[in-house]
Amino acid sequence: MTMARSGIIAGGNWIRDHVKTLDAWPEQDGLANIVARADGNGGGPYNVLKDLARLGAPFPLLGVGLVGDDADGRAIMADCRLSGIDTSQLRMVPGAGTSYTDVMAVRSTPRRTFFHERGANARLGPEHFDFRGQQARVFYLGYLLLLDRMDAPGAGGAPASAEVLGRARAAGLVTAADCVSAAPGGFESAVRPVLPSVDFLFVNDYEAGQVTGAGLRPSGDLDRGAAEKAARSLVAMGVRAWAVVHFPEGACACSASGELLWQPAVRMAEGSIASTVGAGDAFASGVLFGVHEDWPMARSLELGACAAAVSLLHPTCSGGVLPSEECLVFGHRQGFCG
Repeated sequence: MTMARSGIIAGGNWIRDHVKTLDAWPEQDGLANIVARADGNGGGPYNVLKDLARLGAPFPLLGVGLVGDDADGRAIMADCRLSGIDTSQLRMVPGAGTSYTDVMAVRSTPRRTFFHERGANARLGPEHFDFRGQQARVFYLGYLLLLDRMDAPGAGGAPASAEVLGRARAAGLVTAADCVSAAPGGFESAVRPVLPSVDFLFVNDYEAGQVTGAGLRPSGDLDRGAAEKAARSLVAMGVRAWAVVHFPEGACACSASGELLWQPAVRMAEGSIASTVGAGDAFASGVLFGVHEDWPMARSLELGACAAAVSLLHPTCSGGVLPSEECLVFGHRQGFCG
């Protein structure tokens, strides 16, 4: 009798966020006062697994990656243990600092500015991923374009990330991937060749435009037709199951069979948004929850939208995320845009 697969493995960037709220944004050479500080999780796999834990995922969670043997690395390990995240493949690297991001926020706006140190994440390579004997169901990799060795060409010239995703699929896992909104130039070499190894792809509107070459906001506002075209193009470029394009207004997803769905964002009361940091990862965690549980696309996207909405209520990436049913209650109480 074959054991049913269960669990989500997430690998890639493990980051400690140091969020500092300022009274105002300073001019060059000027001074601003820090009026509040919060430390929290950052990076795709850390955020997604932490969000899944807070959503109450009824399946195992396992992290893969590298952290330094320092205060931030020890904080990540301790946080994972408290959250029920398996750290057996999350390794401490001697001589390398844990990756961190100084997140600078101005008190009067939810906008954020990021100062990032790549640290141990820059050393992550294919040899750090071991899928032998794994009975998990889903493997998530993030972020493409922020993992030096994984983005670099590997065997055959394709990015090393394609090798890792291919090995995960060969081991029987469904694959998912996300990328960062990096400067133009890397999308062609580090993202496009990876798409045929990805079952579920998450990109925002900017990233979708960079991968497909289509502008989704030609006049500033979202062009719905362009968003649909981009989602379909991502499938045509190799995405095997769902290409999910998300943006502040909601999300547009296209399946390999041609099903295309729109999910509007949750309405947020004026002044209620503490931070937009981590909202995209909260959205992905909700969708992946549904993917793991074999939910249809519409239900998965709805949980994603609701998880993203509650994440906006807290200055850190995951501090606002609630159990899945509470996220849905919040979303339906607030109503959806459009």
